[in-house]
Amino acid sequence: MKRRTFLFEKLLWGRWVPALGLLVLLAGTSACGQQRPANPDRTMTAYDRMLGLLYKNTVPTIQPKALATLLREEPASGRGNVLLLDTRTPAEYKVSHLRGARFVDFDNFRKLDLKDVARTRPVVVYCTVGARSEQVGSWLREQGFRDVRNLYGGIFQWMNDGQAVVNAQGPTTDVHPYSVLWRPWLKTGNPVYEAK
Repeated sequence: MKRRTFLFEKLLWGRWVPALGLLVLLAGTSACGQQRPANPDRTMTAYDRMLGLLYKNTVPTIQPKALATLLREEPASGRGNVLLLDTRTPAEYKVSHLRGARFVDFDNFRKLDLKDVARTRPVVVYCTVGARSEQVGSWLREQGFRDVRNLYGGIFQWMNDGQAVVNAQGPTTDVHPYSVLWRPWLKTGNPVYEAK
C-alpha cells in the first residue's frame, strides 16, 4: 500500500500539479487570492502563480538574487556560514547544482545526520521549483533549526535569473528539468536528464 501511495504522489507531482497550474494561469487568477509578486520590483509572473499553488508557506523564502549576494559576500566576511542543501534526486544533482551545495536525497531526507550542525546556523534548501525543498525545510525547523529558508522558485528560478550552476566537471548550463511537464518553466539553460 505504501508503494502504491508513493507512485500516486509521484504521478500527481509529475502530471497533475503542473497541469493544474497551467489551468489557473490560463484563467488569469492567482492561487489562493495571493496577489503579491515574488519580487516586489517586478509584476507577478505565470511562474509565481504556479508556485503560489505549490507552496504551503511553512518556510520563508529567499530570492535567488539575495542568495547569490549572500553567498558572494560570505568568503569576504570569512564566515562561510550558510548551509546550502540540494534536496533533489541523485540524478538531478549530478546534472547540476548550486556551487557549495550539499546533496540531500529527498527520498531519504529524514535520515540526514545533522547532529554536528548548530541549530543557529542559517540553512537554505532548494529543489527544482521549491516544493520538495519546502517539505525538507519544514522538517529542519521541527529539528530545531531556527533560520531555514527555501530558495524561491528553486534551481529553475536560480537559472532563469542568470545565476550559475556547476557539476562534477565545473560550470555548466545543464539543468535537470524533473519531467517533461515541468520543463517549460525553465526558461534558460540546457535541459538534460542524465549527467554527461
